[in-house]
Amino acid sequence: MVKDIQIADFDYPLPDERIALHPLPKRDACRLIVASKEGPIRDGIFSDLPDAILAPGLMICNETKVINARIEFHKSTGARIEIFILDPTSPADYQVSFASRRNCTWACMIGNLKKWKEGRLTKEVMIPGLAAPLLLNARLLPLKDASSPAPTREVEFSWDNPDVTFATIVEHAGNIPIPPYLNRDSEESDLKDYQTVYSRVEGSVAAPTAGLHFTPELFSTLENRGMKIDKVTLHVGAGTFQPVKSDNIGDHPMHTETIHIPRSVIADIAEAIADERPITAVGTTSVRTIESLPYLAILARTADITDPEQMHVPQWMAYDPAYQNEDTHSLLRNLLKRMEEEGLDHLSASTAIMIAPGFKWRIVDSIITNFHQPQSTLLLLVASFLGDSYPRIENSMPRWRSIYNHALDAGYRFLSYGDACLFFRK
Repeated sequence: MVKDIQIADFDYPLPDERIALHPLPKRDACRLIVASKEGPIRDGIFSDLPDAILAPGLMICNETKVINARIEFHKSTGARIEIFILDPTSPADYQVSFASRRNCTWACMIGNLKKWKEGRLTKEVMIPGLAAPLLLNARLLPLKDASSPAPTREVEFSWDNPDVTFATIVEHAGNIPIPPYLNRDSEESDLKDYQTVYSRVEGSVAAPTAGLHFTPELFSTLENRGMKIDKVTLHVGAGTFQPVKSDNIGDHPMHTETIHIPRSVIADIAEAIADERPITAVGTTSVRTIESLPYLAILARTADITDPEQMHVPQWMAYDPAYQNEDTHSLLRNLLKRMEEEGLDHLSASTAIMIAPGFKWRIVDSIITNFHQPQSTLLLLVASFLGDSYPRIENSMPRWRSIYNHALDAGYRFLSYGDACLFFRK
């Protein structure tokens, strides 16, 4: 059973010197490893992607944009309090919250929380075009259930200039939240390096890093060869860095992430499946988004499709035997019909889908991704895509491990700013 998978079986040695602290000067100059379930492992350069990928086909990218989510305050005592904004709670919609002009409330992680029990924090923020600094206030809201402290706390932000949106405040008050495993402070270069060239929709606290390798020129080459490029949005949460602390993944609570998918993209996916054209996902966030679609279609049968809270894919829904024989194309066509009936151009939902060995892949034929941390849920996703079974066959090496061993031996650079992989499911 998938819930019995031992996370210790997905460990590998990753020396610190193999973690890339900065990207290469040219985005598509990184190395690219190409592999599938079987056959040789090939080495290349990311700029050669058009020659290696399945085309003509459909490529799905995540156009989320990383926000300057780390905002530093100081108490009158001098104590430093870092507020890491995660998800809007009032208003709960990302775009509406960013457009707020007086106040808004967010779920946040608080650094040095023990020094901030009550009271209001204030920070002066220099906004270009304003004659005087803007005063940003942060108020810690009470726990809704004081008996069980939560990993996040709600913080109400307010400010003294109604002409300034919260999006503008975050841009100028915060710092880009580079991954914690880089073990360094964010730098000016990260403001550009840690965004994809197609990032557009603000909301992520981590970049969809597989997309960092793309350039406009590379997209043009792919399109000239018949590749259709579509965009979805999954706002990456801090949970993407959450380690699996339980021995087996059945006890690991998968993080929830917000997704927005245009109806036209769902139609393109359904058409590609019907025409047997390959579908490539750029990054694990795009994978999680589009592989959640069949289950959102199932939910749409009884849920209010216009209510994002009802349109939520639970962690283990994809493993329910009741849904295993449902036809993916039919599910997507029915979902499109429901969206048309409701007049929806976009589907807003959330997903906590767990993708691990035993998962039934329905849509994605190839993945472009980076190398992932040991004992991470993203490594479980890769193992599943490469066809690794669990428990593994005695005296055999899992395919993911063979590929990672090759990359380590060949000097590849790992994690967010590192090199890339192109994996085929067949």
